[in-house]
Amino acid sequence: MESLSYALGMSAKKPGFSDSLLTQVVETGKCASCGTCVVACPFGSLEMAKGKPSLVKECKVCGICSQACPRYEWSMEKAEAFTYGKIRNPQEEFGEFKRVVAAQAKPNDILSVRQDGGAATAMLVAALKNGLIDGAVVSGKSQEKPFMPISILATAPEKIVESAGTKYTCSSALLALPEVLKQKKTQVAFVGTPCQIQAVRKMQMNNVKRLSAPIKYLVGLMCSECFDYEGLMEAHIKGKLGINPADITKMNIKGKMLVTTPAGTTAIPLADIKQYVRNSCAVCEDFSNELADVSVGGLGLDGWTFTIIRTDKGEELFTNAEKAGFLESKPIEETSFSKGLLLKLTKKKHDNVAAKAQLKP
Repeated sequence: MESLSYALGMSAKKPGFSDSLLTQVVETGKCASCGTCVVACPFGSLEMAKGKPSLVKECKVCGICSQACPRYEWSMEKAEAFTYGKIRNPQEEFGEFKRVVAAQAKPNDILSVRQDGGAATAMLVAALKNGLIDGAVVSGKSQEKPFMPISILATAPEKIVESAGTKYTCSSALLALPEVLKQKKTQVAFVGTPCQIQAVRKMQMNNVKRLSAPIKYLVGLMCSECFDYEGLMEAHIKGKLGINPADITKMNIKGKMLVTTPAGTTAIPLADIKQYVRNSCAVCEDFSNELADVSVGGLGLDGWTFTIIRTDKGEELFTNAEKAGFLESKPIEETSFSKGLLLKLTKKKHDNVAAKAQLKP
Protein backbone atom coordinates (compact mmCIF):
# COMPACT_ATOMS: atom_id res chain seq x y z
CA MET A 1 0.00 0.00 0.00
CA GLU A 2 2.76 2.46 0.90
CA SER A 3 4.68 1.78 -2.30
CA LEU A 4 1.54 2.14 -4.42
CA SER A 5 0.60 5.43 -2.74
CA TYR A 6 4.14 6.72 -3.23
CA ALA A 7 4.19 5.77 -6.90
CA LEU A 8 0.90 7.56 -7.54
CA GLY A 9 1.87 10.59 -5.52
CA MET A 10 -0.91 10.19 -2.95
CA SER A 11 -1.03 11.60 0.53
CA ALA A 12 -0.16 9.24 3.38
CA LYS A 13 -2.06 11.30 5.97
CA LYS A 14 -5.20 9.97 7.61
CA PRO A 15 -7.63 12.85 8.03
CA GLY A 16 -10.97 12.46 9.73
CA PHE A 17 -14.28 13.08 7.95
CA SER A 18 -14.68 16.59 9.35
CA ASP A 19 -11.18 17.63 8.30
CA SER A 20 -11.44 16.25 4.78
CA LEU A 21 -14.74 15.39 3.13
CA LEU A 22 -16.99 17.64 5.19
CA THR A 23 -15.01 20.84 4.69
CA GLN A 24 -13.48 20.22 1.28
CA VAL A 25 -16.21 18.23 -0.49
CA VAL A 26 -19.63 18.50 1.15
CA GLU A 27 -19.54 22.13 2.27
CA THR A 28 -17.95 23.28 -1.00
CA GLY A 29 -20.74 21.72 -3.06
CA LYS A 30 -18.50 19.14 -4.74
CA CYS A 31 -20.17 16.03 -3.28
CA ALA A 32 -21.37 13.65 -5.99
CA SER A 33 -23.74 11.87 -3.57
CA CYS A 34 -22.24 8.54 -4.71
CA GLY A 35 -22.31 7.07 -1.19
CA THR A 36 -18.76 5.75 -1.37
CA CYS A 37 -17.64 7.27 1.91
CA VAL A 38 -20.68 5.82 3.71
CA VAL A 39 -20.02 2.24 2.64
CA ALA A 40 -16.24 2.57 2.95
CA CYS A 41 -16.33 3.64 6.61
CA PRO A 42 -15.46 0.48 8.58
CA PHE A 43 -17.08 1.85 11.74
CA GLY A 44 -20.47 2.78 10.33
CA SER A 45 -19.97 6.40 11.32
CA LEU A 46 -21.58 7.86 8.21
CA GLU A 47 -25.05 7.82 6.68
CA MET A 48 -26.59 9.53 3.68
CA ALA A 49 -28.96 12.34 4.67
CA LYS A 50 -30.70 14.33 1.93
CA GLY A 51 -28.15 13.12 -0.60
CA LYS A 52 -25.08 13.98 1.47
CA PRO A 53 -22.93 12.03 3.95
CA SER A 54 -23.40 12.92 7.58
CA LEU A 55 -21.70 11.78 10.79
CA VAL A 56 -24.01 9.67 12.95
CA LYS A 57 -21.30 8.26 15.22
CA GLU A 58 -17.89 9.34 16.39
CA CYS A 59 -15.32 9.48 13.59
CA LYS A 60 -12.36 7.20 14.33
CA VAL A 61 -10.07 9.24 12.03
CA CYS A 62 -8.99 6.23 9.97
CA GLY A 63 -8.81 8.22 6.73
CA ILE A 64 -10.57 5.56 4.65
CA CYS A 65 -13.43 7.84 3.58
CA SER A 66 -10.93 10.28 2.06
CA GLN A 67 -9.14 7.40 0.32
CA ALA A 68 -12.40 6.40 -1.36
CA CYS A 69 -14.05 9.73 -2.19
CA PRO A 70 -13.76 10.66 -5.90
CA ARG A 71 -14.01 14.37 -5.14
CA TYR A 72 -11.31 14.60 -2.46
CA GLU A 73 -7.79 15.32 -3.76
CA TRP A 74 -8.78 13.78 -7.08
CA SER A 75 -6.28 13.57 -9.93
CA MET A 76 -7.39 12.33 -13.33
CA GLU A 77 -3.78 11.93 -14.43
CA LYS A 78 -2.99 9.62 -11.51
CA ALA A 79 -6.16 7.64 -12.16
CA GLU A 80 -5.26 7.25 -15.83
CA ALA A 81 -1.75 6.12 -14.91
CA PHE A 82 -3.22 3.53 -12.56
CA THR A 83 -5.87 2.28 -15.01
CA TYR A 84 -3.87 2.26 -18.24
CA GLY A 85 -0.25 2.36 -17.13
CA LYS A 86 0.21 5.68 -18.88
CA ILE A 87 -1.16 9.19 -19.25
CA ARG A 88 -2.99 9.97 -22.45
CA ASN A 89 -1.37 11.91 -25.25
CA PRO A 90 -3.09 15.04 -26.65
CA GLN A 91 -4.55 13.06 -29.56
CA GLU A 92 -6.59 10.86 -27.20
CA GLU A 93 -9.30 13.48 -26.82
CA PHE A 94 -11.84 11.22 -25.12
CA GLY A 95 -9.41 8.99 -23.26
CA GLU A 96 -7.74 5.65 -23.86
CA PHE A 97 -9.61 3.16 -26.04
CA LYS A 98 -9.17 0.04 -28.13
CA ARG A 99 -12.05 0.50 -30.55
CA VAL A 100 -15.28 2.43 -31.04
CA VAL A 101 -18.44 0.82 -32.41
CA ALA A 102 -22.20 1.20 -32.60
CA ALA A 103 -23.88 -1.72 -30.84
CA GLN A 104 -27.43 -3.04 -30.63
CA ALA A 105 -28.96 -5.74 -28.47
CA LYS A 106 -30.60 -8.69 -30.19
CA PRO A 107 -32.96 -10.31 -27.64
CA ASN A 108 -36.51 -8.96 -27.91
CA ASP A 109 -36.93 -8.58 -24.15
CA ILE A 110 -33.97 -6.18 -24.12
CA LEU A 111 -34.99 -4.36 -27.29
CA SER A 112 -38.40 -3.61 -25.78
CA VAL A 113 -36.91 -1.72 -22.81
CA ARG A 114 -33.64 -0.40 -24.22
CA GLN A 115 -32.56 3.21 -23.80
CA ASP A 116 -30.85 3.44 -27.19
CA GLY A 117 -29.31 0.21 -28.44
CA GLY A 118 -29.51 -1.74 -25.20
CA ALA A 119 -25.80 -2.57 -25.32
CA ALA A 120 -25.14 -2.27 -21.57
CA THR A 121 -28.08 -4.52 -20.69
CA ALA A 122 -27.06 -7.06 -23.33
CA MET A 123 -23.47 -7.21 -22.08
CA LEU A 124 -24.59 -7.72 -18.49
CA VAL A 125 -27.17 -10.40 -19.25
CA ALA A 126 -24.74 -12.30 -21.49
CA ALA A 127 -22.01 -12.08 -18.85
CA LEU A 128 -24.33 -13.37 -16.14
CA LYS A 129 -25.61 -16.26 -18.26
CA ASN A 130 -22.09 -17.26 -19.33
CA GLY A 131 -20.61 -17.08 -15.82
CA LEU A 132 -18.35 -14.08 -16.32
CA ILE A 133 -20.14 -12.34 -13.44
CA ASP A 134 -22.29 -13.45 -10.52
CA GLY A 135 -24.18 -10.17 -10.26
CA ALA A 136 -24.37 -6.58 -11.44
CA VAL A 137 -24.75 -3.34 -9.51
CA VAL A 138 -27.30 -1.33 -11.51
CA SER A 139 -29.85 1.43 -10.96
CA GLY A 140 -33.32 0.09 -10.34
CA LYS A 141 -36.40 2.24 -9.86
CA SER A 142 -37.89 3.35 -6.56
CA GLN A 143 -41.41 2.10 -5.87
CA GLU A 144 -42.24 5.25 -3.90
CA LYS A 145 -40.80 7.83 -6.31
CA PRO A 146 -41.21 6.92 -10.01
CA PHE A 147 -38.01 7.17 -12.04
CA MET A 148 -35.87 7.81 -8.98
CA PRO A 149 -32.81 5.55 -9.33
CA ILE A 150 -32.12 3.11 -6.51
CA SER A 151 -28.86 1.18 -6.49
CA ILE A 152 -29.43 -2.59 -6.41
CA LEU A 153 -27.50 -5.82 -6.85
CA ALA A 154 -29.11 -7.76 -9.70
CA THR A 155 -28.34 -11.48 -9.68
CA ALA A 156 -30.89 -12.65 -12.24
CA PRO A 157 -31.17 -11.67 -15.94
CA GLU A 158 -34.74 -10.41 -15.54
CA LYS A 159 -33.64 -8.01 -12.80
CA ILE A 160 -30.99 -6.57 -15.10
CA VAL A 161 -33.58 -6.13 -17.85
CA GLU A 162 -36.02 -4.50 -15.43
CA SER A 163 -33.38 -1.92 -14.58
CA ALA A 164 -32.71 -0.93 -18.20
CA GLY A 165 -33.10 2.68 -19.24
CA THR A 166 -31.55 5.94 -18.10
CA LYS A 167 -32.73 7.79 -15.02
CA TYR A 168 -31.61 11.38 -15.23
CA THR A 169 -31.51 12.11 -11.50
CA CYS A 170 -28.78 11.36 -8.98
CA SER A 171 -28.16 7.85 -7.69
CA SER A 172 -26.01 6.86 -4.72
CA ALA A 173 -24.79 3.90 -6.73
CA LEU A 174 -22.12 2.66 -4.33
CA LEU A 175 -24.69 1.97 -1.60
CA ALA A 176 -25.36 -1.48 -3.10
CA LEU A 177 -21.81 -2.70 -2.42
CA PRO A 178 -22.58 -3.95 1.12
CA GLU A 179 -25.17 -6.25 -0.46
CA VAL A 180 -22.43 -7.60 -2.72
CA LEU A 181 -20.42 -8.51 0.37
CA LYS A 182 -23.47 -9.86 2.19
CA GLN A 183 -24.28 -12.23 -0.67
CA LYS A 184 -20.58 -13.12 -0.99
CA LYS A 185 -20.39 -12.24 -4.65
CA THR A 186 -16.86 -12.24 -6.01
CA GLN A 187 -17.15 -11.03 -9.59
CA VAL A 188 -19.69 -8.34 -10.27
CA ALA A 189 -20.13 -5.73 -12.95
CA PHE A 190 -20.66 -2.17 -11.78
CA VAL A 191 -22.60 0.29 -13.93
CA GLY A 192 -22.15 3.98 -13.17
CA THR A 193 -21.67 7.55 -14.25
CA PRO A 194 -18.15 9.04 -14.46
CA CYS A 195 -18.06 10.18 -10.81
CA GLN A 196 -19.19 6.73 -9.65
CA ILE A 197 -16.63 4.92 -11.80
CA GLN A 198 -13.99 7.31 -10.43
CA ALA A 199 -15.00 6.25 -6.92
CA VAL A 200 -14.30 2.60 -7.75
CA ARG A 201 -10.98 3.46 -9.39
CA LYS A 202 -9.93 5.51 -6.38
CA MET A 203 -10.71 2.62 -4.03
CA GLN A 204 -8.64 0.36 -6.27
CA MET A 205 -5.80 2.89 -6.33
CA ASN A 206 -5.80 3.19 -2.54
CA ASN A 207 -6.15 -0.54 -1.95
CA VAL A 208 -9.61 -0.35 -0.35
CA LYS A 209 -10.05 -4.02 -1.20
CA ARG A 210 -13.03 -4.83 0.98
CA LEU A 211 -15.34 -3.02 -1.41
CA SER A 212 -13.41 -2.93 -4.67
CA ALA A 213 -12.13 -6.53 -4.87
CA PRO A 214 -15.46 -8.09 -5.98
CA ILE A 215 -15.82 -5.61 -8.86
CA LYS A 216 -14.65 -7.27 -12.09
CA TYR A 217 -16.00 -4.99 -14.83
CA LEU A 218 -16.79 -1.28 -14.96
CA VAL A 219 -19.50 -0.25 -17.43
CA GLY A 220 -19.51 3.53 -17.76
CA LEU A 221 -22.49 5.67 -18.71
CA MET A 222 -21.69 8.83 -20.64
CA CYS A 223 -22.94 11.84 -18.72
CA SER A 224 -23.09 15.59 -19.30
CA GLU A 225 -24.87 16.28 -16.01
CA CYS A 226 -27.66 14.98 -13.84
CA PHE A 227 -30.68 16.63 -12.27
CA ASP A 228 -32.17 17.09 -8.83
CA TYR A 229 -35.17 14.74 -8.52
CA GLU A 230 -37.44 17.14 -6.66
CA GLY A 231 -36.72 19.90 -9.16
CA LEU A 232 -36.95 17.96 -12.42
CA MET A 233 -39.53 15.29 -11.67
CA GLU A 234 -41.76 16.94 -9.09
CA ALA A 235 -41.50 20.70 -9.65
CA HIS A 236 -41.18 20.73 -13.45
CA ILE A 237 -42.49 17.54 -15.03
CA LYS A 238 -45.34 17.06 -12.55
CA GLY A 239 -45.89 20.60 -11.29
CA LYS A 240 -45.43 22.66 -14.47
CA LEU A 241 -46.23 20.15 -17.20
CA GLY A 242 -48.88 18.13 -15.38
CA ILE A 243 -47.25 14.79 -16.22
CA ASN A 244 -47.54 12.16 -13.51
CA PRO A 245 -44.07 10.58 -13.09
CA ALA A 246 -45.81 7.24 -12.45
CA ASP A 247 -47.09 7.33 -16.05
CA ILE A 248 -43.65 7.80 -17.62
CA THR A 249 -42.38 4.79 -19.53
CA LYS A 250 -39.14 6.27 -20.86
CA MET A 251 -36.95 9.35 -20.68
CA ASN A 252 -34.22 10.29 -23.14
CA ILE A 253 -32.19 13.28 -24.25
CA LYS A 254 -31.80 13.90 -27.97
CA GLY A 255 -31.18 17.64 -28.15
CA LYS A 256 -34.22 17.97 -25.87
CA MET A 257 -35.45 15.89 -22.94
CA LEU A 258 -38.05 13.46 -24.29
CA VAL A 259 -40.58 12.21 -21.75
CA THR A 260 -42.74 9.33 -22.98
CA THR A 261 -46.06 8.21 -21.50
CA PRO A 262 -48.90 6.09 -22.96
CA ALA A 263 -50.40 9.39 -24.16
CA GLY A 264 -47.34 10.29 -26.24
CA THR A 265 -43.96 12.01 -26.00
CA THR A 266 -43.36 15.50 -24.58
CA ALA A 267 -40.23 17.37 -25.66
CA ILE A 268 -38.74 19.62 -22.98
CA PRO A 269 -36.15 22.22 -24.04
CA LEU A 270 -32.96 21.69 -22.05
CA ALA A 271 -32.87 25.40 -21.26
CA ASP A 272 -36.11 24.96 -19.29
CA ILE A 273 -34.60 22.39 -16.94
CA LYS A 274 -31.05 23.72 -16.69
CA GLN A 275 -31.95 25.22 -13.31
CA TYR A 276 -32.34 21.70 -11.86
CA VAL A 277 -28.83 20.50 -12.75
CA ARG A 278 -26.88 19.47 -9.64
CA ASN A 279 -24.22 22.04 -8.76
CA SER A 280 -21.64 19.32 -8.10
CA CYS A 281 -21.69 18.35 -11.78
CA ALA A 282 -19.80 21.56 -12.55
CA VAL A 283 -16.54 20.13 -11.19
CA CYS A 284 -16.64 17.01 -13.40
CA GLU A 285 -14.51 17.09 -16.55
CA ASP A 286 -15.34 13.57 -17.75
CA PHE A 287 -18.17 13.19 -20.27
CA SER A 288 -17.47 9.79 -21.83
CA ASN A 289 -16.49 7.90 -18.66
CA GLU A 290 -12.81 7.70 -19.48
CA LEU A 291 -11.87 5.30 -16.67
CA ALA A 292 -14.48 2.62 -17.40
CA ASP A 293 -13.69 -0.70 -19.07
CA VAL A 294 -16.37 0.04 -21.64
CA SER A 295 -18.33 3.29 -22.06
CA VAL A 296 -21.83 3.56 -23.53
CA GLY A 297 -24.12 6.40 -24.60
CA GLY A 298 -26.67 7.53 -27.16
CA LEU A 299 -24.81 10.39 -28.90
CA GLY A 300 -27.51 10.98 -31.48
CA LEU A 301 -27.72 7.40 -32.69
CA ASP A 302 -31.17 6.00 -33.48
CA GLY A 303 -31.64 2.55 -31.94
CA TRP A 304 -27.92 1.97 -31.42
CA THR A 305 -25.48 2.53 -28.57
CA PHE A 306 -22.25 4.45 -29.08
CA THR A 307 -19.75 2.09 -27.44
CA ILE A 308 -16.13 2.80 -26.50
CA ILE A 309 -14.18 -0.34 -25.59
CA ARG A 310 -11.28 0.90 -23.47
CA THR A 311 -9.57 -2.02 -21.70
CA ASP A 312 -8.95 -5.74 -22.08
CA LYS A 313 -11.75 -6.36 -19.61
CA GLY A 314 -14.06 -4.19 -21.68
CA GLU A 315 -13.13 -6.18 -24.78
CA GLU A 316 -13.84 -9.43 -22.94
CA LEU A 317 -17.25 -8.23 -21.77
CA PHE A 318 -18.26 -6.93 -25.19
CA THR A 319 -16.93 -9.86 -27.20
CA ASN A 320 -18.65 -12.33 -24.91
CA ALA A 321 -22.01 -10.70 -25.66
CA GLU A 322 -21.32 -10.69 -29.40
CA LYS A 323 -20.29 -14.35 -29.51
CA ALA A 324 -23.30 -15.33 -27.40
CA GLY A 325 -25.64 -13.64 -29.89
CA PHE A 326 -26.72 -10.88 -27.53
CA LEU A 327 -25.15 -8.04 -29.52
CA GLU A 328 -24.44 -6.95 -33.04
CA SER A 329 -22.10 -4.11 -33.89
CA LYS A 330 -20.96 -1.92 -36.76
CA PRO A 331 -18.13 0.59 -37.18
CA ILE A 332 -18.57 4.28 -36.47
CA GLU A 333 -17.14 6.51 -39.16
CA GLU A 334 -14.58 9.12 -38.11
CA THR A 335 -16.66 11.83 -39.82
CA SER A 336 -19.99 10.75 -38.35
CA PHE A 337 -22.27 13.11 -36.46
CA SER A 338 -21.99 10.92 -33.36
CA LYS A 339 -18.20 11.06 -33.31
CA GLY A 340 -18.34 14.81 -33.71
CA LEU A 341 -20.85 15.06 -30.87
CA LEU A 342 -18.60 12.98 -28.63
CA LEU A 343 -15.68 15.33 -29.24
CA LYS A 344 -17.87 18.41 -28.76
CA LEU A 345 -19.33 17.26 -25.43
CA THR A 346 -15.94 16.07 -24.21
CA LYS A 347 -14.38 19.45 -24.96
CA LYS A 348 -17.31 21.28 -23.39
CA LYS A 349 -16.85 19.53 -20.05
CA HIS A 350 -13.09 20.04 -20.08
CA ASP A 351 -13.48 23.72 -20.95
CA ASN A 352 -16.17 24.31 -18.31
CA VAL A 353 -13.99 22.92 -15.53
CA ALA A 354 -10.93 24.80 -16.76
CA ALA A 355 -12.91 28.08 -16.87
CA LYS A 356 -14.24 27.47 -13.37
CA ALA A 357 -10.73 26.83 -12.08
CA GLN A 358 -9.52 30.15 -13.52
CA LEU A 359 -12.25 32.01 -11.65
CA LYS A 360 -11.04 30.80 -8.26
CA PRO A 361 -9.34 33.50 -6.18
